Amino acid sequence: QKRREKGEKMSECSHNCSSCGQKDCGSREIPKEQLNEFSRVKKVIGIVSGKGGVGKSLVTSMMASATNKRGFNTAVLDADITGPSIPRMFGIKEHALGDGKNHIFPCRSSNGVDIMSINLLLESDTDPVVWRGPVIAGVVKQFWTEVVWKDIDYMYVDMPPGTSDVFLTVFQSLPVDGIVTVSAPQELVAMIVGKAVNLAKSLEVPVVGLVENMAYFKCDECGKEHHIFGEPQGAAVAEKYDIPAVATLPMDPTFARLVDEGKVEAYEVEGALDGIIDQIVAASEAE
Repeated sequence: QKRREKGEKMSECSHNCSSCGQKDCGSREIPKEQLNEFSRVKKVIGIVSGKGGVGKSLVTSMMASATNKRGFNTAVLDADITGPSIPRMFGIKEHALGDGKNHIFPCRSSNGVDIMSINLLLESDTDPVVWRGPVIAGVVKQFWTEVVWKDIDYMYVDMPPGTSDVFLTVFQSLPVDGIVTVSAPQELVAMIVGKAVNLAKSLEVPVVGLVENMAYFKCDECGKEHHIFGEPQGAAVAEKYDIPAVATLPMDPTFARLVDEGKVEAYEVEGALDGIIDQIVAASEAE
């Protein structure tokens, strides 16, 4: 602005950010990280929430499992570096191996879902990851660039809660095609998820679905649905933020048991996630 007031001539933008010193230029774009020569990923979907404890990793696992059962090559990139849980949900106990040439091979679930998580590289899955933000963000980039993702149709990225460093790293460095946001039937949670949705929209990433987890408990004896955490709000939140597909998941003790046993792929949600997966597949086929 001061340069304009002095009448100084502003140079025209060459759109070459690598040689430009103007750091606050609105045209500046962060270049996407490139896959290695052995990898191929068609679509990347981020699973996000504004806060923890709403079942985001569970939804990620179920989405990947359901997509895989449709015959698509599916993968999960566990970007929740400090709280990884994906390998245990799928019952993976082995470690990821490398070829000695900066390439890492993902582990594969019993049904064929490719998975990469920091827990697959640690000596023990209970070892804490006490790293600062830039280091964690760098690991996420490495999972994208150094892991050999062979012919993946749909990759689901399990995001850490909130909208901090890793969130920005994933959305600015990876070619994310859409997000699925996870909520619970509480007004506060819905508000916080709205922050994640608005940030994704500001980054021009479409929101393809909302999953309202723990929406009700169905009594085995009477069959009545009880709303433990209040009335479900998924439909209203989806309408507010123009989210095209909504899924509602119950509180089910079977979830916890199968997750503890590493058998998340064995759980059937009776098509609850079909609408969101249909939305993802339809968007992909329309291109």
